[in-house]
Amino acid sequence: MYDFEFEETAMGTWAMLRQTWIAVNKAAEVKLAKVGLTPEKAAVLWACRDYTGTLTPAEIARLVFRENQTIAGLLNRMEKEGLVTRVPKRKGHPFTEVKITPKGEKLTGPGVEIYKGLIKGLASGLSVDEQKQLQKLLKVLRQKMLDDLHMELDKQPKALSPGKPIRVKW
Repeated sequence: MYDFEFEETAMGTWAMLRQTWIAVNKAAEVKLAKVGLTPEKAAVLWACRDYTGTLTPAEIARLVFRENQTIAGLLNRMEKEGLVTRVPKRKGHPFTEVKITPKGEKLTGPGVEIYKGLIKGLASGLSVDEQKQLQKLLKVLRQKMLDDLHMELDKQPKALSPGKPIRVKW
């Protein structure tokens, strides 16, 4: 892999963001494959295990920042593998709910532990102040791209109180 130095600063920023994301995702793929998961499946299982509200396919899409149709295909595969089940719409429940199965629950623990290790390892290269600064800068870039796509970012998951930080079982 090359460490490019571009004449145009914006191109260097783009290359660094892209290479960083690809490296992080590849590390997750390699480590999660050892327990039979992909980063996408692990993220959905983590959400299924820890989310406090009613979990719908649309809410999963928002939580893991994916398109609804992408989540639908992923849930189809995960359901065939016995990792999740979808509870159809019923009286008093206007949405299809997604529930984790015992098999999915069994895989979630190792998947989450792998993610925790990756997250801690990645973050260990920066101080807390540097992490906060990076988050602030990345939020600006994310918002710019969402604006270009004419998309709005939901600020808070539906099941959580507005203005409160998201607590993840760590």
